Amino acid sequence: MSTETTITAPAGFACSASATDAMDGFELNKVLGAILASCIVLLSVSLAANAIFAPVEPAKPGFQIAVKEEPTATATASKTETVAPIETRLAKADMDRGKAETKICMTCHTLEKNGPNKVGPNLWGVVDRPRASHPGFDYSAAMKAKGGKWTFDELDKFLTHPQGYIPGTKMTFTGIQNADQRADLIAYLRTQSDNPVPLPQAAPPAAAGNSPKPQQTTGSAPQSSPQQNSGSPKNPAQQNRAQNGKSGD
Repeated sequence: MSTETTITAPAGFACSASATDAMDGFELNKVLGAILASCIVLLSVSLAANAIFAPVEPAKPGFQIAVKEEPTATATASKTETVAPIETRLAKADMDRGKAETKICMTCHTLEKNGPNKVGPNLWGVVDRPRASHPGFDYSAAMKAKGGKWTFDELDKFLTHPQGYIPGTKMTFTGIQNADQRADLIAYLRTQSDNPVPLPQAAPPAAAGNSPKPQQTTGSAPQSSPQQNSGSPKNPAQQNRAQNGKSGD
């Protein structure tokens, strides 16, 4: 004979269990809501930051190389001074200083023989090399259309202001405004070649005796010649008195 036992749970126990489940669901909702709110805040901050600090896309890809500017007084004086010809500046150029100046070039170029092209072409043997002729480099249409060779004078003009001398070139370098620094750099680049080009002969200075003599100012009054007689001329009143005295004699 089997005996069945029925266990009846207290009435409050079922209510407690359902309340616990409700509390667990409420806590979970709070956690999920907090996570969602955090994501919304982060997204809003990201959108606002992108709107305020939006990056400016350059009009033309390339590198902007910063060059140390000269003091204002020196820059003003250089504008008024007459720049000596490149031949004269090369004659007194310092290649050690020119080698130091190549640090600017190394940003976009290589100097060693058979060196690779970078942003710009390899510069080994660049002096007197035909323009836009180095193999493997994609030159701009403006550089190809310019033609000619990289003579000393052409390099000097180009390095002064590349974009100003050949508008449309890929070289975004702002240029070297100091004429002696350009001469030092070009003198060193000349040595980076299997057969360096001879330096150009500087024109001899003009002889001092060939300078024109200053001309006399036109329209000046002629100097008065000394009078022959020692007596001073008489004025009209004295002449009248003299005549009256003679007529009364």
